[in-house]
Amino acid sequence: MTPWFVLAVLLAAQAGNAGAAGEPPTVSGAGVLLQGLFGLLIVLAALFAFFWLLRRFSPGQRGAQGVVKVVGGVMLGTRERLVVVEVGETWLLLGVGGGQVNTLHTMPRPEGYASPGGGPLPGFADKLKDVIQRRS
Repeated sequence: MTPWFVLAVLLAAQAGNAGAAGEPPTVSGAGVLLQGLFGLLIVLAALFAFFWLLRRFSPGQRGAQGVVKVVGGVMLGTRERLVVVEVGETWLLLGVGGGQVNTLHTMPRPEGYASPGGGPLPGFADKLKDVIQRRS
């Protein structure tokens, strides 16, 4: 049963009640509940569609595809944090807080370090890979 069918049935029922002369319209508790539920479902569907479109077409960060990659970070307080950012072959230690960003240190990327997403496997993933290789 589609929402348009339900809407058509509700409108037809209201049109049928409006034709009675001299009688006040009767209000059904189930009808009011159904109408409120139908309205709520329309609003939730509109919100779902909006957020899906926003996520799909937003120009936000798309992972480690760009030139600037966040290597790691640590919170120092409620609004302050240290962030290590990789730009090309250089690492920058940035202090972020109070509405500003300050470069605290610059160094070349350490030898043997792979970029985020392409680095060595963590302990569990490495063991899982070994188990899978042994079984095949």
